[in-house]
Amino acid sequence: MSEKIATRVAYGKALAELADQYPDLVVLDADLSGSTQSAFFAKAHPERFYNMGIAEANMTGVAAGLATCGKMPYTHTFAMFATGRAYEQVRNSVAYPRLNVKIVGSHGGLSVGEDGATHQCIEDYALMRTIPNMMVVSPCDGPEMRLAVKALLDYDGPAYLRLGRLAVDSITDEVPGYSFQLGKGSLLRDGTDVTVIATGMMVQMAYAAAEELAEEGISVRVIDMHTIKPLDGEIVLKAALETRCIVTSEEHTVLNGLGSAVAEFLAEHCPVPVVRHGVNDEFGRSGAAKAVLEAYGLTTEGIIEKVRQALKLKK
Repeated sequence: MSEKIATRVAYGKALAELADQYPDLVVLDADLSGSTQSAFFAKAHPERFYNMGIAEANMTGVAAGLATCGKMPYTHTFAMFATGRAYEQVRNSVAYPRLNVKIVGSHGGLSVGEDGATHQCIEDYALMRTIPNMMVVSPCDGPEMRLAVKALLDYDGPAYLRLGRLAVDSITDEVPGYSFQLGKGSLLRDGTDVTVIATGMMVQMAYAAAEELAEEGISVRVIDMHTIKPLDGEIVLKAALETRCIVTSEEHTVLNGLGSAVAEFLAEHCPVPVVRHGVNDEFGRSGAAKAVLEAYGLTTEGIIEKVRQALKLKK
């Protein structure tokens, strides 16, 4: 594994670097540019940066208006406020008319750490994937985030992009044959006994789990599902047919996120055991990021345990 970097930092740098290629790109931030890393853009292109204050609903409405005038607005705040506080505006002002607005939610998941349950957004995938026209993207590392930024700049339509606070290992740039495409899962490791489909920072843990289980003779396929909506049904179906059991892993509630999306798809197309790994039906808590993740079982060991459960259910 190479460079360790938070996806929010990789995002901020990539957006600022690519901005010259997109003169209509404008950035709005709800007074959190140092946290969301939109500060990189603000420094490079101050004439296209707008601090909207702590008024997320208004920021989203302004972004919708700018989009109707031909601009490419990107809004920035914590994931909790981007998807929770401004939900009505995202739904009615952005997604309903299918405007080219990108909703960027930083500090997603439990790894926010000490800020605690009020700021640990573990419902953002669920909220955003229920909205028609809305794409939902959650890259796993810095290199993948940079590819996602470019792809989303070229995508005409509403999308939600989750950023992480915690620095994570970069793995995608070391996987032979790795490729990135919105709406298509990326196969990181082939396997025949079980498939782990992960998103965000859980991808690194899934990969590590596969390596550990290989020492026991268990062959684990690892899929990086960076795009949660639209779900790549083709790669999911292939995995179900070939490995006959699935584990999903996400830094998100197990309700209505990646695991639910995969289970819904397979229930209709290829019923096989699906074991969901994530936060059970409960809120987060305050603490150091690593300690919080361990408390909720969002670890390599947690994935290994779920793989063993899935294998027992396999026919």
